[in-house]
This record gives sequence, structure tokens and C-alpha cells, in this order.
Amino acid sequence: MSTTPAAASLDAASLDDLHTRVLRWYDERARDLPWRAADRTPWGVLVSEVMLQQTPVTRVLPQWLAWMERWPTPCDLAAAAPGEAVRAWDRLGYPRRALRLHAAAVAIRDEHGGVVPDDHAQLLSLPGIGTYTAAAVASFAFGQRHAVVDTNVRRVHARAVTGAAEPATALTSAEQRLAVALLPQDAPTAARWAVAVMELGALVCTARSPRCDDCPLLDRCAWVLAGRPAHDGPARRGQAWAGTDRQVRGKLLAVLRASADPVPARDLEACWPDARQRARCLDGLVADGLVEPLEDGRFTLPRT
Repeated sequence: MSTTPAAASLDAASLDDLHTRVLRWYDERARDLPWRAADRTPWGVLVSEVMLQQTPVTRVLPQWLAWMERWPTPCDLAAAAPGEAVRAWDRLGYPRRALRLHAAAVAIRDEHGGVVPDDHAQLLSLPGIGTYTAAAVASFAFGQRHAVVDTNVRRVHARAVTGAAEPATALTSAEQRLAVALLPQDAPTAARWAVAVMELGALVCTARSPRCDDCPLLDRCAWVLAGRPAHDGPARRGQAWAGTDRQVRGKLLAVLRASADPVPARDLEACWPDARQRARCLDGLVADGLVEPLEDGRFTLPRT
């Protein structure tokens, strides 16, 4: 397998030092999160990984706890209507994730006897489970050796190893090869390394105002040694919210979540003044399977 120039420049001693520093830091500084606890279940890990996509831990934690209390196993969720998953998703954002998680639970029940599979290929075959999530569950739930590459990991790799201020806008094949090359050979250690690098990126090597003085890699970070050069790629723009279709979709779903019964169209009309935008967003929610129109003109969260 080919490696990146950055990975090729790291000899065994340098890699061992890199691993030792980050793993020691993680042992001392990692957040105490329930999906990392000794009694965590593979299902709990899967739920956490889906919830954490594009959503901060502080928002996920109470939702994860409530979700696991209500649906502690995939079979529990699979027995519920998909609309109940959307309702319980509340304001985590990107609610299609709730439907994907429900679909995955149904597949786990029907195809895997209600047990989250420990095989990476089988995880990847579950509905709505992509490359990152399959690798994360295989690593964090089952202690396997996989490159788990999210934005935080990419940023640590970019700075500490390649000397860039930020990773590319989208994951590149070179980044993926680098992540594989940096993995410890021992599977349990590789699994700890995967979560440790992610935690380092979330808490210290942040996108804005990185806390370099608290970093275990400070004296060997390629970016710091190069003088912390500024990012020379396209500017990263934050996502707008006010007045966007995302906001309107959220308001429509909030009305439906708040009612145990189907909602008449007039109640949805009252939540947003722009009729054309509201109709467009409602049509989109129906197309995405998040809202079900009834023959009598009312709307409800999906029932089947």
C-alpha cells in the first residue's frame, strides 16, 4: 500500500512517540462520556455516532441518555413507528438521521437477530451507515483496527504531521492513506488511538483558537515548527440559519412533534409567513419521508 510523503517521513520510533504522547494525554484528559463507559453497548456506540454527526457533544448527551432509556436495544427502536424516532430526535438537527437510525435498527433486528454486527462489511451494509460510522462502531464498540477519520482527526493530522493549518475541504485519498499509516498495529491500541486523536482535535487542536500550549505534540507539531502558517485554501464559511429552508423545515417539524395527533394544514401555515417557501419545505419533508400527508389534508410524522 502506498503512503503519503508525510507518513513515509515518520520512522518507527517517531510513530511510537506520537502514539505514546497522544494516548497518555487521552488517558489523563478524556471526557467522561457514557458511550465510552466500560458498560457501553455496541448499540449505544452506534446511536452516539449517528447523533454526533455535525452536532456537538453538549447537545447530544441529554438526547442520547433519553434515547437509550427509551430504546436500549435495536429491537426496541425497531418496534416503534419511525415517526417516534423523529419526535424523539427533537432539535438535534438533520432529522433524516433519525429515520436512518430507525432503518438500521430494523435491519439489525431482521437480518442480525437484534445484535449489532461486529463485522465491518456488515456494519457498512446497514441502511444509512456510511464509511465513517461503520469504522467508528467497529473501532469504538469492538476494538478493531480501522482508520476513523472525522473533521477533528483530519485537522490533527494536517497540523501535527503535514504542517497545514487546516485539512482540505473534503476528505482526500491522501488523507485516508495517512490515517491508515498512522494507526498502531495492535488492534486495541489502534482503537484507543482513533478516539484519542478525535478527542485531541475536539478539545485542543480546535478549528478556531487552538490551545497549542496544552497539546502533547507541541514540540513536534509540523505546523507549529513551521511558524503556524495561515490556511491558504478556500475560506470556510459558517452555515446560515435564519430565514433558510433548514429553519422552516425545523419549525414545521416542531409543530408535528408537539402534537400526538395529525396536524391540520392551518397549524403548519401559522408557523411561517412565506407561503411559497413553507410549501416547498413541506414538500421536501414529505419527499424525505419525515412527514406523511393524510387523505383528509392533515399531516403527521411517519407511521410506518
